[in-house]
Amino acid sequence: MKGILLIISISIFNLHLLAQESVDQVLAEIEKNNSTLEAWRKSVEAEKIGNRTDIYLQNPEANFNYLWGNPSAIGNRNDFSILQTFDFPTAYGYKSQIAEIKNEQSAFDYQRHWMDIRFQTQTVCFDLIYTNALLAELSKRLGHAQSIEKSFRLKLEKGDANILDYNKSKLNLLNVTREMESLNIGRDELLSQLKSLNGGKTVDFNLMEFPIPDLPVDFEQWFVLAEQKNPTLCWLKKEMELSQKQTKLSQAMSLPKLNAGYMSESVVGEQFQGVSVGLSIPVWENRNKVKYAKAKALAIESKVADGSLQFHNHLKALHTKTVALQKQVNEYRASLKALDNSELAKKALDFGEISLINYMAEFSLYYESINKLLELEREMNKLNAQLIQYQ
Repeated sequence: MKGILLIISISIFNLHLLAQESVDQVLAEIEKNNSTLEAWRKSVEAEKIGNRTDIYLQNPEANFNYLWGNPSAIGNRNDFSILQTFDFPTAYGYKSQIAEIKNEQSAFDYQRHWMDIRFQTQTVCFDLIYTNALLAELSKRLGHAQSIEKSFRLKLEKGDANILDYNKSKLNLLNVTREMESLNIGRDELLSQLKSLNGGKTVDFNLMEFPIPDLPVDFEQWFVLAEQKNPTLCWLKKEMELSQKQTKLSQAMSLPKLNAGYMSESVVGEQFQGVSVGLSIPVWENRNKVKYAKAKALAIESKVADGSLQFHNHLKALHTKTVALQKQVNEYRASLKALDNSELAKKALDFGEISLINYMAEFSLYYESINKLLELEREMNKLNAQLIQYQ
């Protein structure tokens, strides 16, 4: 007996493990095939190129002048110059750093969209697991309903049952059949959603066991790691870092610009050539830019602090609810196992110890409990998916 229980326990564990691995496999396929993610990958690549378009030197400026002399005896004059303008040297370093920060933000944007699609996929998968499990349960109920209908039909033919009981058995069979048909329609719709998420490629998903949630034991310790992996918070932190760099860039752009180059001048019998050096003093162009950059940095810092607090409270509420649901599911499952009277009720009906109405009432309550357990497991896994997506 112990050996049989051990085999059953191992089988259940393997089914849970298969469900977890299979959901992960679906996620891996969808990350590869989802058209929205593909568009975002291309968008990120384009943004990374765009972020580095304005970090280089300004274009050099070349000028050529040909001037006719009057009177013609003095001859003509040729001027040629090439000039390069330079921002203050530190500005180029800040521009490059800003481009790198923006590239990191683009990557976090992609992660945010992937997390949304991943959670959407997990939700569909859990709905499918629930539907598949319920269909398997209804298949058993259908077998019972068919057996009861057949039994009462034979009894009616022998005169051992009345038409009312037989009609009740037929109605019970009809209800189970229609419920299965409705569930199959819903299952087809869920598979269609999964196909759409997978870029139009069909996904086979026949799992009937929910994965075992791996809930963090020490929430606060776990939250420190989750906070570091939250793409929204990471994006905001990069935005704060970006504003600090932009403040320094604004300060650097408020310093004088330099220009240097070569210049030559030719007239009849004379030629002049040499270097040209200039200085541009930004008196009005960058007015209030440094002040604005500092104010923006302070505002973003407040947003990061608020975002972290809201994120903590949100995950804490999810964790508390998921732990409570897990406890409820475990207690519900244990109670149902202990209170399963299905075989006894079937035998009592067969031997005429209870009426068909009592039998159906007995099973109706038990079936409702099974359905409730599956609903609780589905809700628990959806909450857990929200919670652990930052792991």
